This record gives sequence, C-alpha cells and structure tokens, in this order.
Amino acid sequence: MTQARQNSIASNVDIINARVPGYQDLQMLLVNQEGVIEQILPMGTVFKRVPPPDLQVWDVAGDWISLGGVDLQINGALGLAFPELNPENVSMLPKISQYLWDLGVDAYLPTLVTTSVENLGRSLAIIADFASSSTTGAKILGAHLEGPFLNYGKRGAHPAEYLLPSTIEEVKRVLGDYASVVKVITLAPELDSTGEVIPYLRSLGITVSLGHSQATSDQAQQAFDLGATMVTHAFNVMPPLHHREPGLLGAAIINPNVMCGFIADGQHVAPTMLKILLRATQELFLVSDALAPLGLPDGVYPWDSRQIEVKNGTARLRDGTLSGTTLSLLEGVQNLVKWGICDVERAIALATNAPRNAINLPVISPGQSANLLRWHWDKTTKQLTWQRLSTP
Repeated sequence: MTQARQNSIASNVDIINARVPGYQDLQMLLVNQEGVIEQILPMGTVFKRVPPPDLQVWDVAGDWISLGGVDLQINGALGLAFPELNPENVSMLPKISQYLWDLGVDAYLPTLVTTSVENLGRSLAIIADFASSSTTGAKILGAHLEGPFLNYGKRGAHPAEYLLPSTIEEVKRVLGDYASVVKVITLAPELDSTGEVIPYLRSLGITVSLGHSQATSDQAQQAFDLGATMVTHAFNVMPPLHHREPGLLGAAIINPNVMCGFIADGQHVAPTMLKILLRATQELFLVSDALAPLGLPDGVYPWDSRQIEVKNGTARLRDGTLSGTTLSLLEGVQNLVKWGICDVERAIALATNAPRNAINLPVISPGQSANLLRWHWDKTTKQLTWQRLSTP
C-alpha cells in the first residue's frame, strides 16, 4: 500500500519515543507532509535536517506504533456475507470498508466460502470492480476463496452440495475470468490425485493455503513441496496434532516456508493450545474469520439458505456447528495479551506485520504510508488499547 488512505497523518510529524514491532528499543518516525514515513531511527540518532516550519513533534512516551491490521480471512460484516454480493447490495462494500478502517484494519481479503460457481463469479466480479476504484476505508487486496475444493469430512459449516472435485478443469471453471482477483485459495490437498492443481494455481500468482482437510503429514508435505505456503485457521477442521501422526498442522509447524493463520476468539482454539502453537513456531498470523453479523448485536441471522446464531461473538449453525465469529481482528490482538499468550509486541505484529509477510506486502518501514496505530499497554489495569493517529 503505497498511497495514504484517509490521510491519517497528512503533515510533517516526528513521532518520538515509540516502540515499533520489529525494531529494538525506542524509535523516532519521521513522517513527511504527504503522509509517508521517511525514516525510522533509534532515539538519540544524530542526523542533519532542516526541520520544516510546520513540523509537529508527537511524544508517544513508549507506546507502540504500528501499521493497521491486515485481515486475510473475513467473511462479511454489517449483515452482508461476501458470497452474497450482487448489484443490489454492492453499496454495502464502501460502508464495510469504512467500518473495518474504523476497527483498525488497513486492508483485507473478502473471503468467499463454498457456494455455487455462479455466486462466486458474481462476487468476484464485484470485488474486482470495487477494489480498482475504492480510495477510502480499508483497502480490498483481492479475494480469498475458502473452497469449494474441500474435504467432505472436514467441511465444517460449508454446504456439501457445492463442494467440487479438485481438478484443473473445475479450478478453471471456478476462477473464470477473475483469476487475477483471487489472492488466496484454501483447499484440501489430498483431493488432488494428479498433483497438478497447486502448481497451476501458483503459476497464476495465487497463494495456496491448506485447510478443511484430512491430509496426513506426508500429504501436507507433498503439497508444500508443490508450492502451498499457508494453512487456514490452524487446528480447525483438520486432524488434531497426534504423537504418531502429526497431520497437516504438524507438517506446517516444522516447515519454515509455511505460515499458519489462526483465530483468537477463545472458542475456535483454546488459549492453552494457542500458547503451544505460538511457542512451536514463529510463522503465524492472526485472522478474524468474522462473519456477516460483525458489527451487529447477538441474535439469529440468515447464512446462505440456513441460519446462524450469534452469542457472545461466536456464531454457530442451529445444530451447534461452529461457523465463525463476530469479533474483530484487533480484538484478537487484545485477547492474546489478556490471556498471557504472548507479549504486546508479538501480539501487534501478528495482526499487522505477519499477514503482510504472508502475502508479500511490505511491513512497517520507510516509504510506507503513515496509516498508523498507537497502542497503549496499561500495566495497572492490564489493558491493551489502540487508536488511529491522525493530524488534528
């Protein structure tokens, strides 16, 4: 993201005494009048510069400064599920993007869960058009297809009638004219007996993530060797870690070239298991996996032809099947710190730097737009809070 959105900081500003994920000790960030980070320097660095006459100096007194979050798996918000996009409800997209921006998210991948090929094509067309024209709110980076090439036995809440065999022909049919819009696709690698699908998707520049799968560790490793580089919502709808068959997740954890997304709502994965995961590997990023009721109160809502019930931020089908959450990405950051799973720096990085690394976007560095968050850790109340930094 090279251009500022919303002009969070749109004047010459020196931010001093800042902690920045990935940098040691206190830093100062020099932001120019175009809202771009010119330099990130250790406090006390001696450098020559004629300060501009309108320069402002903001002392953040040891608080953390980061870019906004990037959500690589979010299914909808404000009542709209992204697979249900159509010309009548497309006006919701700018509202959702603005809402996510207000929740501290700089960019996101609208995630399309398993549905008909016709629905996928219509949604991809709308996402492509909006992503190319939107200039405000959180930026749409492309789409994440979560399905339809998933294992029936690990489909979770995905409708069985729309699952498809994993073949080149079916992949081409699903992508249609919009392969360039799809940035990530989640699939079950054991469904492809030919070994052709993952290399084909990689040739199109699509990141392949493994999920909703019964894959053994050997099958997962074969998929990684073919070019898969991600795992979708670690632990969920995949074989559990087992001491004699580590499964898909075990293979991913020991592979330094594979990054695992995970959900930190306390329901999808127990906090203890998250602590184990974070101790086992550094190659992780946080996702929300938020559903359409994000931003709406608890209650019963339509979900494709079915209904989901939202209680305390957790969404389930009426039969009790876990289907997602309505907690935001940065609430996951706060949960990680509140539960004592990791320190503040790592928690922030898991939602800001790590997802950018997963899809090869630049992390906080000179040349980036200064769409910045300020995080404050209150040692007395043990609360982590954040706010967007903006020019007064």
